[in-house]
Amino acid sequence: MNEYPVDIEFTVNFAHDQKPIVNLLQCRPLQTRGQQAHVQMPADPDPQKILFKCEGYFMGGSIRHDIKKIIYVEPAAYVDLSLSGKYDVARLVGELNKRIEDKETEPTIFLGPGRWGTTTPSLGVPVSFHDINNAAVLAEIAYEGGDLMPEMSFGTHFFLDLVEGDIFYVALFPGKGGAVFNKAMLEEMPNHLPEVLPESAKYANVVKFLQPDRKLRLLSDVTSQKAICLFD
Repeated sequence: MNEYPVDIEFTVNFAHDQKPIVNLLQCRPLQTRGQQAHVQMPADPDPQKILFKCEGYFMGGSIRHDIKKIIYVEPAAYVDLSLSGKYDVARLVGELNKRIEDKETEPTIFLGPGRWGTTTPSLGVPVSFHDINNAAVLAEIAYEGGDLMPEMSFGTHFFLDLVEGDIFYVALFPGKGGAVFNKAMLEEMPNHLPEVLPESAKYANVVKFLQPDRKLRLLSDVTSQKAICLFD
């Protein structure tokens, strides 16, 4: 039997004699992609090359994965949108998702604020799974601003789909527990959104469609519970 960490949800109620009664609500393996027993993590990576890193808060086992494209929803700009604008962004993400012709040869990270797949746009981008099904990596970024709450879905909105689609999930809490998210790196890259979807150019300050011009790699090791995405 494979040994993977599991996520357990339960309730505790107390009987008249104050004895606890535990009801198991959910038990699921925290495993989506990555079958390697161990991945050697960089011992002392250059901070100037790190796009993001974290300890824990990821599902997908141990992987070594090259990244070719990035779809990034900028948190501050997203917060400032109207309700209809937030739904426009969700549809726009879906259109970019369709532009990924082969998720194996064009592995793509989807980075967005709060909860991917929420039905409440103030908590994140209200996409359906078919809007992100070509992702290789799905990342949720905690962002405190406007009405956007720093609460993650931790993959729960799409858990079975993530497993079936072999999609790696990570939650980023910048500044917490050593977590790092260097958004300045993304802001320096050319945004190809106006070229790919000219009719959506008005959202170019919110949605970035990026193609790194140097090697970008995601490494994670389930044993040490560390994940890092960095440029070589």
